[in-house]
Amino acid sequence: MSRPNILLIHCHDLGRHLGCYGVDSVVSPHLDALAAQGVRATNMFAAAPQCSPSRAALFTGRWPHANGVMGLTHRSFAWDLHPEEKHLAQLLRAGGYRSELIGVHHESRAASDEVIAERLGFDRVRTGGLAEVVAERGVEALHRFARSDEPFYLQVGFQEPHRLPGHRDEKGVMGFLGDHLSPDTSRGVHVPGYLADDDTARAELAELQGAIRAMDAAVGSVLRALDDLDLAEDTITIFTTDHGLALPRAKCSLYDPGLEIAFIARWPAGGWSGGSSITGALSNIDVAPTLLEAVGPPAGPGRTMHGESFAAALAGEQPTIGREHVFAEMTYHDYYDPRRCVRTDELKLIANFSSAPGYMDPSQSWRRRCTPREPSYAHEDYHPSLELYDLRNDPWEQHDLAEDPSHADLLAELSEQLFAWMQQTGDPLLHGPVGNPLASHTRTLLQAPRQDGERFGSRPTVVADGPVREILDG
Repeated sequence: MSRPNILLIHCHDLGRHLGCYGVDSVVSPHLDALAAQGVRATNMFAAAPQCSPSRAALFTGRWPHANGVMGLTHRSFAWDLHPEEKHLAQLLRAGGYRSELIGVHHESRAASDEVIAERLGFDRVRTGGLAEVVAERGVEALHRFARSDEPFYLQVGFQEPHRLPGHRDEKGVMGFLGDHLSPDTSRGVHVPGYLADDDTARAELAELQGAIRAMDAAVGSVLRALDDLDLAEDTITIFTTDHGLALPRAKCSLYDPGLEIAFIARWPAGGWSGGSSITGALSNIDVAPTLLEAVGPPAGPGRTMHGESFAAALAGEQPTIGREHVFAEMTYHDYYDPRRCVRTDELKLIANFSSAPGYMDPSQSWRRRCTPREPSYAHEDYHPSLELYDLRNDPWEQHDLAEDPSHADLLAELSEQLFAWMQQTGDPLLHGPVGNPLASHTRTLLQAPRQDGERFGSRPTVVADGPVREILDG
């Protein structure tokens, strides 16, 4: 039996804001159709609520604090995969797959297309481009792959619906509109329950809906080419995103709106079909081991993955699969704000390891137009050490129960689970604050200035400054 191809499509900042996830105001016919033909995970969460750490987890199957990407990889943020980490493309290449990356790359510090290809194991890389250009290049790649009998791995990343550095119509706003995008109110506007429903929010969310509609159309072009080339039947087609929407209390937070992600998979020949759903809790670190199980073990060794395969659930053979505890983390985005969380079906515990302002949301560091629903979050509140939420009765995580004596036993139980996970996975926060790569490089220069122009490395510096156990003990 021939090994299946893999087409993995991902985008920025989407969460689950699609028609097939119940957001009726979003026009996403191509992704809705993919969900109707394949399998949809309704309860998947990102390993981290920001771009690079989540993607690094997706493509290595390992937690960000273990794979080295605890913050953004571009510019002087400079986080990077540890040298020994293996990207999914490298593992598939060892198993005889040809591979290509199109569009967004944000999971390593490699900058040029040539260096990305060498570092991550792709045969060809073409980064950059807005939705239409990325789709065109994806279609071209499929035509190249169709001329060979060897299996392929095609990774296509769309920038949309990420916020753009310059808003088309309003100076000083980093919004969703560019020259290629227009607001979409054709089906009304959906305002998530954690936001205040006002005119400014609706205007911004209409722009977001327009960006999603454009991204969906581009995805449709790639999927249409897959059909036209008779590749769809034996191609594992995946669509997912990195984290939640770029809105307050979503992106860059450990609340559910920051961690919830869409995941759609279709593989007709493998039984991943029929429009079914997996309702158990999953993490995006589970995606890489799932794909590797589906295609068979690679020829080369990789590092032990933290993720667990759910291939049997996608094939309908294990419908009750799901994680009892889902973990997630944030360490750096625009600034140091280390947080960890553990989630069950009913409860969530968030541990905060700095006193950063609770509303200084890195995804909203520009002038904001959407505001949270609860008035208390409009003030400069600071993170408490621990936050505890009853997800069944408080799905928007508005009412912190960490100081409620009636929940003390539950808080202690989840604290033990979170601390054990940090120990088992070697979280550097156990030893104190985590320095970023720039700090490490700067200290080295101060001690012994280097003249060779070598760029600084990827490993963070860990500064021992008190155990995390004290925070989790409250």
